[in-house]
Amino acid sequence: MAQAQRIVVTGLGALSPVGNDVTETWNSLVHGVSGISSITQFDPSGLETRIAGEVKRFDPKNYFNARDARRLDRVVQLALVAAHQAVDDAGPGLFPADRGRIAIAIGTGIGGGGTLYRGFLDYVESGSRAVSPFFIPMSIPDSIASRLASEFDARAINLTFPAACASGTIALGEAAELIRRGSAEVVIAGGAEAGIVPPVLAGFGQMRVLSTHNENPASACRPFAKDRDGFVLSEGAAILILESYEHATQRGAKIYGELAGYGASMDAANVAAPSEGGLEMARAILHSLHQAGITADRVGYLNAHGTGTLLNDRVETQAIKQAFGTHARKLKISSTKSMTGHMMGAAGAIEALISLMVIQESCIPPTINYEYPDTDCDLNYTPNHAEEAEVDIAVSTSLGMGGHNAALVFRKI
Repeated sequence: MAQAQRIVVTGLGALSPVGNDVTETWNSLVHGVSGISSITQFDPSGLETRIAGEVKRFDPKNYFNARDARRLDRVVQLALVAAHQAVDDAGPGLFPADRGRIAIAIGTGIGGGGTLYRGFLDYVESGSRAVSPFFIPMSIPDSIASRLASEFDARAINLTFPAACASGTIALGEAAELIRRGSAEVVIAGGAEAGIVPPVLAGFGQMRVLSTHNENPASACRPFAKDRDGFVLSEGAAILILESYEHATQRGAKIYGELAGYGASMDAANVAAPSEGGLEMARAILHSLHQAGITADRVGYLNAHGTGTLLNDRVETQAIKQAFGTHARKLKISSTKSMTGHMMGAAGAIEALISLMVIQESCIPPTINYEYPDTDCDLNYTPNHAEEAEVDIAVSTSLGMGGHNAALVFRKI
């Protein structure tokens, strides 16, 4: 059997609540800047939660012609801008001459949420003839990946992963598998979400999983802290360029790191809550370490899912202890959702990007708003301030509604 391909990351792109590119996002995170604020995209006064992590200063007219600025759902627009950033960052010679060797793998929880919401409103208020003929192609989850394929003439397999909050992580993991099995040489992969719309906030509100700290948005998301009261819904996109190590070195590309391991599992229990004990989350982490050929004690940093809900943070702490054993107490951990909020289908992608930046910059972003420790969450979450640290191996974890668990291992090259 041929030796398995090594998969490397050579390009990064991001639009997030804390920055409209990778540099701005990273600088905000290491300085503990929150991107959570009062909602501006609509009047949220009828909602219990009136805060979110919006991408700021994003005007589609600055990036798209008038038709695409009007027709493309916001989620597709965010993904396209992030993808162009990543492709540009990856440098010349990225795409092989055979466009059938370029693939797309994108995670999203909702897809065109804004288009869905407006389409239903049009139908209810004015009838069927008021519904746009672009309603379906603009709203389906696959609209993101299919538009990226046409934008970059990517003619290999095109995949969309709607795996709730684990979508971005699973998309990246499966993108690496495409290269390992020889189905592609380069994959444009990541996640995008733009679901800050009233029904989504109302639905999560009815589930009692959103923070209601409307008066002080910046301190609303409090992962692993005793006084946490829920997550903060956010939007954004993060795209990573994955390619084989051989292809990257032949073209002289800079390499952010190797995507060395991927693991996924399923709770197969509760559609809305992670399983107590964290056994399956631990299984996903251990699978990722096994694929990477790495023992748990070699991991220097873990970017936790860390939503700020009572159940998630307790279960994730249990899972980390199971997967890492005694090393769990030495492991440097942070939840950058304390600053970005929960970007849903894009969360795993932005957190994978952050994990690579930790390796590159030798700096661990903090978990902000951590004032009151919880005895159920008793690990080192890098409270409130960034820490300098040399990190050769980082792990990023995601848990998704429905029971999805996924983990990625990144290694310095």
